[in-house]
Amino acid sequence: MIRVMDELYNDDMNQPGWPKAIIHLDMDAFYPSVEMLDDPGLKGKPVIVGGTSDRGVVSSASYEARKFGVHSAQPIARAMRLCPKGIFLPVRMSRYQQISRQVFEIFHLFTPLVEPLSIDEAFLDVTGSVRLFGMPQDIALKIKQRVLSETGLTVSAGVSSLKFVAKIASDMDKPDGLTVVPPDQIKAFLDPLPIHKMWGVGQKTLAEMSRLKIFIFRDLQQMPLEVLEKKFGRQGVKMHRLSMGIDTRQVVPEQDAHSMGHEVTFSRDIMDPDAARKELLSLAMKVARRMRRNGLFGKTVALKVKYGNFSLCTRSATLARPTDDGAEIYATVCRLLEKTKAGKSPIRLLGISLSHFSPTSPEEQLSLFDRRPGVEKRKRLNAALDSLSDKFGKESIRPGTLYEK
Repeated sequence: MIRVMDELYNDDMNQPGWPKAIIHLDMDAFYPSVEMLDDPGLKGKPVIVGGTSDRGVVSSASYEARKFGVHSAQPIARAMRLCPKGIFLPVRMSRYQQISRQVFEIFHLFTPLVEPLSIDEAFLDVTGSVRLFGMPQDIALKIKQRVLSETGLTVSAGVSSLKFVAKIASDMDKPDGLTVVPPDQIKAFLDPLPIHKMWGVGQKTLAEMSRLKIFIFRDLQQMPLEVLEKKFGRQGVKMHRLSMGIDTRQVVPEQDAHSMGHEVTFSRDIMDPDAARKELLSLAMKVARRMRRNGLFGKTVALKVKYGNFSLCTRSATLARPTDDGAEIYATVCRLLEKTKAGKSPIRLLGISLSHFSPTSPEEQLSLFDRRPGVEKRKRLNAALDSLSDKFGKESIRPGTLYEK
């Protein structure tokens, strides 16, 4: 038996109108669950992943911690006040990525149409998998069982013919839930939903909706389209369509990342521009090493600066040729740093990212009469550094200025 809204739905899916079958899968409290998997002593306790310093932000919280009001993107300092007995752990991204790869391999066993939304969440189009694996809810159940048996973790699933509805459904019965919304029940499912479940409705939009007396999806459906468009622009039109169960988006299989970067939040705000440049050098080397590991070259370099008052500043520059070289990335962000308040306002966070990827190296893009003499030398040096890092660890080889005197 499978839960559909507040009723139990019979396994017979020979219902009219399943033109598309989409499953939204969302791992339950993924980071804390992995921590509990590795340390069973943490089970049933308020686990908060994001760091042990009160300067960071919460990446994820266990359901036990959420009862205290702790949630992702919340400052760690506030989480500590809300949940003083919480167990605060640092992010172990490599471990989470390892488990994520296992989970996504399972997803791909049932369909090639897998659209990742994050490390622990994805849409699956299983329309073409029905003959092989059974009806949509059967496939969702099989995936859930396989993820549990192979990783020890639970995943919640929502099944519908629309991406929007499948995503909402997966959140209806967490953790370890499975909710099915057949095509002919979509309107009945959406109508009574509170408006905060609508995509794009944050606190500011929620307040505006309240002033318009829009509290549930049905209210949104009945609001004149011109009013919504005037108040919210194109987003108002999109929300109106979604509230009526109109969503034509397809599941888009995994695509390459649009950007790649690293950032660091400091335990204490920094004022010294030299200290900021030192941190940027470390970040540039990390980003460059990651680019090379993925065989990519980036043309646009972006600098992210968050000040002590939490205001955010971003600066970017487009290079003449794509690069994977840490020295070039560093030189670029140093120039960008001069366009910020570094040295005048305390800095809480620094980040570097590269985008506009190319699989072609700079020297391959240059003509025979336009080769830069240092390119090949830098390439050999970077390859040597990567080899040493792989063999002795990421921190084994660093620029001299990064070593404490």
